[in-house]
Amino acid sequence: MRKLIVAALLALAAVPAHAENTSDILKRQTQELFDAVTNGDPKIWEKYLDANVAYLDENGVLTDHKTTIGQIQPLPKGISGDIKVVNWIDRDFGDTHVTSFDADEHEDFHGQKLHALYRSLGTWRKTADGWKLISMQTIAGQEDPPAVTLTPEALAEYAGKYEAAPDLHITIALENGELTSSSNGGKSAPLKVELKDVLFTPGQPRVRKIFVRDTQGRITGYLNRREGRDVVVGRVK
Repeated sequence: MRKLIVAALLALAAVPAHAENTSDILKRQTQELFDAVTNGDPKIWEKYLDANVAYLDENGVLTDHKTTIGQIQPLPKGISGDIKVVNWIDRDFGDTHVTSFDADEHEDFHGQKLHALYRSLGTWRKTADGWKLISMQTIAGQEDPPAVTLTPEALAEYAGKYEAAPDLHITIALENGELTSSSNGGKSAPLKVELKDVLFTPGQPRVRKIFVRDTQGRITGYLNRREGRDVVVGRVK
């Protein structure tokens, strides 16, 4: 009996405390890819990228295997940092896995501390040489810009009635020292000032209201700018 117990204990000791499943493997490989970015080591990317990979970066640039790997270079002098893979999600389709995650980047830029978050969707395919990344799409995380404080007199200049079209009317109001905006009499939303004549709605960092003035300094309307494209909104009152 004692021999059987000893043999069983030895067998248990030989079992790894935690065996990697496929999701663990893909998360580890993804982390290795981002570690290689900050280390400037293209060999890891050569190891894990499929020969026909399609890589779409946060700037909307699509690159192939050679170009993607060629971009992995040591960071310039004065820049350092790390990128951690967080909020990991894995969808199992057999020999193909689709993963979603955030790349949490902390950077030291010539002594200044920067932080950015990128959301990515990666697709991996099982091959004879292991799991290979066949596609990656990334978008930059959106955050509200810091707001500044203007005098009540300066804020009052933005209050008024505006029109983007005969059926689209916007009211900007100043109440208790805070600006709000509403369309066609609907629910109002707060407006914050990024800098003079550039306003934004909290929670909508992709959109800016850029106010236009005449030669006398009076506001004549604003440009509702999203992704670099403008909707012209004129002041009617």
